[in-house]
Amino acid sequence: MALSYTARRRLALVILLVGMPAYVVTAVTLIGLLDRPPIVVEFLIYAGLGILWALPFRSIFRGIGQANPDKDSS
Repeated sequence: MALSYTARRRLALVILLVGMPAYVVTAVTLIGLLDRPPIVVEFLIYAGLGILWALPFRSIFRGIGQANPDKDSS
């Protein structure tokens, strides 16, 4: 089932406003449990987690910044 442009746009907004902060808090908490690893390791973990969160949502975010293709251009 394909989501409409409007539904994808609203879902992307919810993901960015609710899901992203929750993911950041979770990532920082997990790093805190490691008792301050070396800075290079910490950077690699943050970089990996920064890319990892977006992978499942690629199809939702794709094309959101473009004009609405469902809207008539007349």
